[in-house]
Amino acid sequence: MTVFQALILGILQGLTEFLPISSSGHLVLAQRLMNVNLGGADMLFDLTLHLGTLIAVCAVFRRQIAALFKRPFKMLGLLVLATIPAALAGLLLGDVVERVFFGGGYLAAGFAVSAVLLTSAQIRIKKVKGLPLKFRCAAAMGIAQAVAVIPGISRSGATVAAGIIAGGNREEVANFSFLLSIPIILGGFVVTLAKGAFDGSLNSALSAAGANIGECAAVGVAASALSGLFAIKVMLGCITSGRYTPFIIYLCLLAAACAALAFCGIL
Repeated sequence: MTVFQALILGILQGLTEFLPISSSGHLVLAQRLMNVNLGGADMLFDLTLHLGTLIAVCAVFRRQIAALFKRPFKMLGLLVLATIPAALAGLLLGDVVERVFFGGGYLAAGFAVSAVLLTSAQIRIKKVKGLPLKFRCAAAMGIAQAVAVIPGISRSGATVAAGIIAGGNREEVANFSFLLSIPIILGGFVVTLAKGAFDGSLNSALSAAGANIGECAAVGVAASALSGLFAIKVMLGCITSGRYTPFIIYLCLLAAACAALAFCGIL
């Protein structure tokens, strides 16, 4: 991997983590098209890039994060509840997802699912004003986040769509979706790092990735954080307006392109 490739991947991660178009799907696609070879450290590098978006969301939502730890702790309880499905999916199915879905062949289906979810949310917004965030809404968003471990299915798009379809207020759903990314990103990175250190795969993967992997990771995280700040502002504006049509069109075109690339044997 070159530093320039790391920069591109970092920018992609920051933009697509919070825009409803799937960061994991774009990273898989970009790595395949740029022929990036990480020597088995693909998942670890992707999670490292997620640390940049973690910095961005913590910076923007620092007040909401502080409010989680004030009584009556309702929002903190809902956050813990909604994090459980994705945590279980990551622990129990992480190896399967990495082995099967990170190959690139399922990207078209994932992007198509994201488009369907956004279309459903856009229709729902026009019919329902939305209620304060409650148990049912948080649970639906948690399940959606678990499903979004599959590349191509947008985490932000799936959680926001699930919250809106469940009848949640769009602004509260948006804030909760961003807060949901914090424990899952941090937890995923820590678990992957610990697992790799325990079974020895971390050292072998880092050795195979190249001598400049540290420099690439630093550039990627910085680019991810800066582009993530921009993407958060854009996404908040889109959720407030309830207009997802540009993203839906983009996802449909991307799904068609991925299907064509898979048919030609490129993915």
